[in-house]
Amino acid sequence: MKTLSLKLPETLAARLTAAARNSGRTKSALVREVLEDYLANDKGVRAGSCLELIADLVGCVEGPGDLSFNKKHMRGFGQ
Repeated sequence: MKTLSLKLPETLAARLTAAARNSGRTKSALVREVLEDYLANDKGVRAGSCLELIADLVGCVEGPGDLSFNKKHMRGFGQ
C-alpha cells in the first residue's frame, strides 16, 4: 500500500478525527473509503459545457439581450 501525506486545515482535521472516532474506524480507513466513493461516482468530473453546468441560472437576471451588437455599449471597451 502506498503512503500519502497531506495537510489539512485545523477545522477539517478535527472533523475527520471526530468522524473516525464516531464510526470506530481509523482516519486513514475513513479517508480511503470516502476517496474510493468519490472516485467511483465520478463526482469530481462533470461533462458538458459551462452553459450546460449553469443552465438553471440562464435567464434569471434581467437586462439588455446582447450587448455585442449595439455599438453604444461597446464605447470605451478595452481602453
